[in-house]
Amino acid sequence: MLLLVLLMCVSTRVLGQQQESSFEDDTGSDLADFGLDIAPRRVPRQVTNILTKETKPHIQELSIKTTIVSRYAFTAVYCAMLNRHPAATEGVFQLQIPADAYVSNFTMIVGGHVYQSEVKPKEKKVRQENGKSKNKESGNARPESVVDVFRVAVNIPGKNRAIFLLTYEELLQRRLGRYEHVTSLRPLQLVSRLSLDVTIVDHSLITDVEVLPLRNGRSNGVSHTATGRDAPKTPAKSELPITTAIKNENNVYKITFSPNIVQQAKITTSGILGDFVIRYDVQRDMGIGDIQVLNGHFVHYFAPKDLPAVPKNVVFVIDTSASMLGTKIRQTKEALFTILGDLRPDDRFNFVSFSSKIKVWQPGRLVPVTPVNLKDAKSFILQLAPTGGTNINGAIQMGSSLLRDYLSGPDASPNSVSLIIFLTDGRPTVGEIQSTAILWNTRSAVQEKFCIFTIGIGNDVDYRLLERMALENCGMMRRITEEAHASAMLKGFYHEIGTPLLSDIRINYTEDSVQYVTQHLFTNYFNGSEIVIAGKLINQSTESLHVQVTASNSDRSIVLETDVPLQLRQIETEKCVKTATAAMAAGVKTAGSGAAHGLQAALGSLADFAERVWGFLSVKEGLRSRLLRPLAANELPGDTEEGRPQKPDGRPSSQTSSLGNTVGEAERRPAKKAITITKTSADGDPHFVVELPLSKLTVCFNINGDPGHILRLVSDHKYSGVTVNGKLIGSPAPPGSHKHQRTYFSTITIVVDRPRRAYIEVTPKKVILDGRDRMVLPCHSTVAVDSGALSVAIVGNSNVTVTVGDNISFVILLHRYKNPAPYQTDHLGCCIGNSKGLSHNCHGLLGQFLYEEVGLAELPAQGDTKPCPLIVTPGYPRDQPQ
Repeated sequence: MLLLVLLMCVSTRVLGQQQESSFEDDTGSDLADFGLDIAPRRVPRQVTNILTKETKPHIQELSIKTTIVSRYAFTAVYCAMLNRHPAATEGVFQLQIPADAYVSNFTMIVGGHVYQSEVKPKEKKVRQENGKSKNKESGNARPESVVDVFRVAVNIPGKNRAIFLLTYEELLQRRLGRYEHVTSLRPLQLVSRLSLDVTIVDHSLITDVEVLPLRNGRSNGVSHTATGRDAPKTPAKSELPITTAIKNENNVYKITFSPNIVQQAKITTSGILGDFVIRYDVQRDMGIGDIQVLNGHFVHYFAPKDLPAVPKNVVFVIDTSASMLGTKIRQTKEALFTILGDLRPDDRFNFVSFSSKIKVWQPGRLVPVTPVNLKDAKSFILQLAPTGGTNINGAIQMGSSLLRDYLSGPDASPNSVSLIIFLTDGRPTVGEIQSTAILWNTRSAVQEKFCIFTIGIGNDVDYRLLERMALENCGMMRRITEEAHASAMLKGFYHEIGTPLLSDIRINYTEDSVQYVTQHLFTNYFNGSEIVIAGKLINQSTESLHVQVTASNSDRSIVLETDVPLQLRQIETEKCVKTATAAMAAGVKTAGSGAAHGLQAALGSLADFAERVWGFLSVKEGLRSRLLRPLAANELPGDTEEGRPQKPDGRPSSQTSSLGNTVGEAERRPAKKAITITKTSADGDPHFVVELPLSKLTVCFNINGDPGHILRLVSDHKYSGVTVNGKLIGSPAPPGSHKHQRTYFSTITIVVDRPRRAYIEVTPKKVILDGRDRMVLPCHSTVAVDSGALSVAIVGNSNVTVTVGDNISFVILLHRYKNPAPYQTDHLGCCIGNSKGLSHNCHGLLGQFLYEEVGLAELPAQGDTKPCPLIVTPGYPRDQPQ
C-alpha cells in the first residue's frame, strides 16, 4: 500500500482556538454544513452508558461505498468524528484495507481546515506535530488474505470535529472460481450512523453472488447465495448480516448493510464487527477470454474452463521444529490428511519433514497415488513430532533433489506440472541461516524446472525470505496469522494450486499495435483462477487486434487465436462504465456533502477504468521487481569467492543455472549472460569474419549485396539437416561515406530437418518458431523454449541462441536503436556458437570454411602498391549470394 503523508501547517494551539459552536451531543448534533443529518433517536440505556464512558472522540458517521467495475473496485470512505469534550483530544481514524489495494486519495478536515495528502516514499514519511500516518501489517489480519492498516491520529479541538475522506482501489483476484471483495468494519466503537454500499457492474453476466455472515477471527461463516440474472430466492444456508439487502437490476447488483447503533451493540459492543465479505463470479465463454477496451487501453481477462487437469508432481516440505508443537502441528496434520484425499491417480508425491534433522518419507523417488501409498503416507504424517531447530536450506535442497531426480528419470510425464509446497513457522536456525545464501542455493537447486509455493504460519516467520523464494521460483506465498484457522487455510491454499490446467502460457498481440503490455508469460494456470493482462493501444483507430494464446495441456499443445473488434469492445466497455457511473452518481445524491466529496473523486476515476487497471498491474510488477532487485543479475550481493555460499569443508560451492526443460518455460529475468561463440560470424555491412581452425588463421571479407538478397550462410541439410539464410535490408550511408548505401541482415532463418522439421525466423523484434507448435516470441523479453532436440533462448534486447541437438548452435545478435539516426537501422548479426555437429560437406558463406585448410600467397606488386595477402581455399567460392 502506498503511504500518504499529511502536509499540515497549522499547530495544535491554533486548532484549539477554532469555534466550538454548533455541536451538541453525539446523537442529536446538527452537522448539516458537512452533510451530516443525524436525527435524535431513542437509544437503550445500556448503549447510552457505553457512549458516555467513552473518552475518545465519537464516530458519528462511517460511510463506505464501493463500486466494482469489471472486477476493479473503487472504494470511498467517509468518517465524521466528534470531540464532545472541552479540551483537545486525540482522535484516531483507522481502517484495514486489502494488502493488494492502494490508496489513491486521503483528505482530512479538522476544525474547518482542509489538509490534503500527497504520495511520499515510505522511507521519507514525516511525523507531524498534530497528525501522524501509519501504514503497517495488521496483527489482526483476516484469515483469507493479509491486510494493511491505514491509521491517522490527529488532535481534534474541544467541542469540534474531524472528517476523514479516504479512497482506495484494488483489482479483485479470482480464487477457487470466485471473486471476493472484503470490507473491514472495525471502527473500534459503536457508530451513530454506519452504512456500507457495494455496487457490482460487469460487462459479462454476474453469477453466484453471495454474502457471508460477518467474518471475524476463526469464524469463516457460511454464505448466502444469489444466483443468476434474477437472483432466485432460494433458502439461505445461514442468515445474512442484519439489515443486509441484495438487489439486482439489469445485471447491476447492489448490496447494502446499515445496522443502527442498537443493532451494532447486539453484534458486539467493542465496535469490531468483522469483515463484510461478498463473493461472485461472471459468466465466461471458451476461447481467448474477455477483452475490454477504453480510451486507448485494453484489459484482457483469461480464465479457460472445462479443461482436463494436468498431472502434478508435488513434494510437501513440512516444518516439524519445536515451535510447531500444539495447535500448529495438529492443524497441519489435519490439512495434510484432507490434501492426500484430493490427490489424483496420475499425480506423484512425497513428503519431507524437517527440524534440525531432515526425514524423507520415500527416499530417492516420487510415488504414484495408490491406496497402499496413501495409507503409508498417513502413517508418516501421524508420526510427525515437533522437536529441534529449523533447517530451511537443507529441507529445500532435499525436496528439490527429489523432484530433479524424478524429472530426469524415465517415469516423468513431459507435460506434468512440478512443485514444492513448503511450510514453516519460523526463521532458519540450523545449517545455512543467511537468507541470501538460502535463496542462492534454492535457485541453483530448482534450476527453473519446477515451482516453489511457500506458506508461513505465525508471527515469527521471515516472510521476506519466503516471498522472494516463491517469486524467484514461479510460485506464490501465503501467510497464516496466529489467530487464523491454519487447517482451513492450508486446505484452501492447496485447492487453489492443486488443479493445474495449463502450463507455459504465452499471450501475444498484434505486433506494432500494442505497447507497455504487462506480464504476458505465465508458468502455470490453475483451475478457478484468472490471468489479467493490460496494455496500451498504439493507434486507437485500429479496427481489430489479433490475439494469440499458446499453452501446454496434459497431452497436447493449445493454440487459441482470434481477431478482437476494438471499436465494438470500446462501445461495450463504455456502456458498462456508464452504468457504473450512474450507480455511483445516485450514491452521491443520497450522501451528505462531505461523503459526496469522496465519492466525486472516485466517480472521476471510472472514466479511466482500463488505464487504472493497467497502471495497477504495472505498479505491482514494479514492486515485485524491486523486491527481487538484489538478485536480478543471478548474483547475490557479495557473490565473490569470499562471499559465495560454501560447502561444509569451506570450499566455494559450484553453483550453476540451466534452462528449464519444459516447452515454453518462462525465464526468471536473468541478466545478460556471457555467450560462448567462435569468431566465425557475419555482422554489420555485412562484414564476415571466418576462423580457420585447421590453419590457425582468422580472415575477413565483405559482401556487397542488394536489399532483398538472401545470403546462404550455412548449408548442411543433406547431413546434419541444418540450413541458415540471411536476408538483406538497405540503409543510407553515413555522411562522408564512399558508399551510396549500406546493407544489413534484417532476418535470419534457420531450417532444421531432423529429428523433425522446424523453421525459425529471427527479426530484431520477434522470433517465430514453427515446428510441432507455432510460437511468436518477443525479442524484448527473456524467454527460453526447449522442445527436446531444438531449443531457443532469448536474452531480452541482446541475443537469441538456437541450439540443435547437443553439438550445433547459432547466436543471433540483436542490434536495436532507441533513437536511430537516418543512416541507422535495426539489424542482426549471426555467429556460429558450436559447429561440431556440422558435417565436413557443409557449404555456405560461413559453413564452407569450417573444415578447410588454407594457405597464403602474395600478389605481384603493382607500381608502388605494397604486396597484399590473398586467401586461397580449394573450393572457394562455392557459394554466392542467393
